[in-house]
Amino acid sequence: MDNWTKIAAEIARVTGKPFQIEHRRSVSGGCINQGYQVSGNDTTYFVKLNNASQESMFVAEAKGLEQMFATKTIRVPQPICWGTAANSSYLVLEWLELGGSGGDKPWEEMGRQLAAMHQRGRADRFGWERNNTIGSTPQINTWTANWGDFFAEHRIGYQLKLAKRRGRNFPDTAKVVAAVKQSLAGISPQPALVHGDLWRGNAGVTSGGEPVIFDPATYYGDREVDLAMTELFGSFPPAFYRGYHQVWQLNEGYQQRKSLYNLYHILNHFNLFGGGYGSQANYIIQQIL
Repeated sequence: MDNWTKIAAEIARVTGKPFQIEHRRSVSGGCINQGYQVSGNDTTYFVKLNNASQESMFVAEAKGLEQMFATKTIRVPQPICWGTAANSSYLVLEWLELGGSGGDKPWEEMGRQLAAMHQRGRADRFGWERNNTIGSTPQINTWTANWGDFFAEHRIGYQLKLAKRRGRNFPDTAKVVAAVKQSLAGISPQPALVHGDLWRGNAGVTSGGEPVIFDPATYYGDREVDLAMTELFGSFPPAFYRGYHQVWQLNEGYQQRKSLYNLYHILNHFNLFGGGYGSQANYIIQQIL
């Protein structure tokens, strides 16, 4: 049984409906996975493939999508099944036809729905039930009572350790971690279910005009991390922020915390791609110190 036959059989088993792949075409799966649109029996799915060793990455993505879906707030692609077939790991998702624009309305609705997800997805600590990935980098989600400790150690500290292994000399990790803890000492946010990797490439509008977010790096954190990242690689439309603020205003001091929260993603981009991200990260670190 080849990979695709096995995946089709698993789709049929999980859905309880006959399924055979009649059409398959390559589509973007991001810079880490191969992506395919597969269809048959009048149904279409999105399939991500990677090496068999990456199965845990897909399990974590599926669990994150399930938890976001369970808040009954914002549309995410529903995970159908996941596993390994021969030397590949796979994740099968509901196919959503993206490409709608619809002007401001869907983006305003996306802001409202994200705020609702942040309100309804709650925990009593920061972290998550398992480690996952941010891009292809491991993301450490050890349950932690204090937000400043969690973000300083498992986000900034961890990325700095990875950068050191790659030969980049940022300021002393212990000193930076202590400064990040101090910067966040005055706040005690409610642990909220966050998307975790919410840039413009992981959000869109369906052809029917419905806002949707996907490719999460889920955990329970300060909701502001999602808002900060929407401003990092080309901001979301103004309507998105208008919608979010209609449901839940941001706390005082967000503008100062924003660059600290985005330091995590800039360090991660340095660790993944190198280049100018290193000097960008150094600039923010010097401001924190």
